[in-house]
Amino acid sequence: MATVLCAPCGLAAPSLAQSQPSGPGDGALPFFAAASVPLDGGTLSLDTKGITVKRDDDAIKFRIGGRVQIDAGSASLSPRSLGPALTDDVALRRSYFETYLTLHDAVEVAFQYDFANAAQPIQDAVLAYRGLPQVIASVGNFKEPVGQDQLRSNDTTTFVERALTNAFYPGRNFGGVVASYGDRWTAAAGVFGNNANGGIGDNGIAGAARFTYAPLLDRDQLLHVGVGGSYRALDPNLTAFTISSRPEDNEAARPLVSTGTLRGARDVGRVDVEAIYQFASYRITGEYAVAAVGGVAPSATAAQRGDRVFQSGYVEAAWVVNGTGRPYRVAPKYGADFAVLGGVEIDDAQRISRGGFGVFEVAARYSAIDLQDGATLGGRQADVTAGLNWYPDRNIRLMADYIHATADPAAATLKAGRVDSDAVVGRLQIKW
Repeated sequence: MATVLCAPCGLAAPSLAQSQPSGPGDGALPFFAAASVPLDGGTLSLDTKGITVKRDDDAIKFRIGGRVQIDAGSASLSPRSLGPALTDDVALRRSYFETYLTLHDAVEVAFQYDFANAAQPIQDAVLAYRGLPQVIASVGNFKEPVGQDQLRSNDTTTFVERALTNAFYPGRNFGGVVASYGDRWTAAAGVFGNNANGGIGDNGIAGAARFTYAPLLDRDQLLHVGVGGSYRALDPNLTAFTISSRPEDNEAARPLVSTGTLRGARDVGRVDVEAIYQFASYRITGEYAVAAVGGVAPSATAAQRGDRVFQSGYVEAAWVVNGTGRPYRVAPKYGADFAVLGGVEIDDAQRISRGGFGVFEVAARYSAIDLQDGATLGGRQADVTAGLNWYPDRNIRLMADYIHATADPAAATLKAGRVDSDAVVGRLQIKW
């Protein structure tokens, strides 16, 4: 019989082509039955979590997974003189290849590569140690610990895109975080350079931290509060620093608000406060963020000198129509995404592969951003979004959002005064 070798696990296995699929079960994919093959001292399986090889004592696990997100939409922009509203009507938003290696439940190695992102294909690339009680230390390329909306995985977001507040979040960078947690609280702090896809030391050094507490946390009810922030000392020779935001559609042709180039900015500080209340299948989430950019270089004109303070926030409400509330995960396996909401759960009987109709979720969101301060005329924008999500099976999600965006005033660079945008966006997501 042909064999395949899992090098990280040190296990020899019969070729998957030689295996016989098992009967239907919780792990079965909607398109075919889950396969499980016994190994010498372990198991190779194929299910909704991808391909997993593990030892019988669970000391070593190796998983290969991925996700694909395909977006389609239509939009209008007023005034029409600004040109087309979208860059593409249909686009591949994400195409992830993912690998995860767990050693003795103490060491985690994760790597994600996005083939749809030419500029920053490397997503998470992390080595973590969690051998101490209630402590996780991580080093690599991952998200800085700021913002519930940012830290939530893109395959579990309520809407197709994150809120306007996302313009303030630092995102993924290369660095290290040490975090601790209890049943209801988390604390994470770390130091970061630049993103691993560019020069790690090219954009200054940042310190970031986040603290959360859940005074209510039981089967039916969740109340979560948190505060996070980061401070980055920028390279004094940096010639361009910009904050901008499009309508909440990645295919939007242009930002409606933008600070333009803030030349010679010395530093940028961010503070974010967040709250979640969930009762049964009803949920309200909100965040408010401030970004302060330090004064520009002395070579700038007098009107340009001085600090700039910008602000943004959102509130969203959602209802899982025929299911339960979203799960709340206190601690991850690696990184800084502590105390975040997970994805909508689907009972086995609800899966279309089991004769069900899936699970539906409806949601609405209001978000706003203000990039007007002093001589910086970046504009003010407000978006109203309504969304419908359908989860037909455990690794499939279909989303539809209507987004009305108004920038009044719009960025000075647009020279258009007020700008309005209306868009309908859909997404097909498959994850394994």
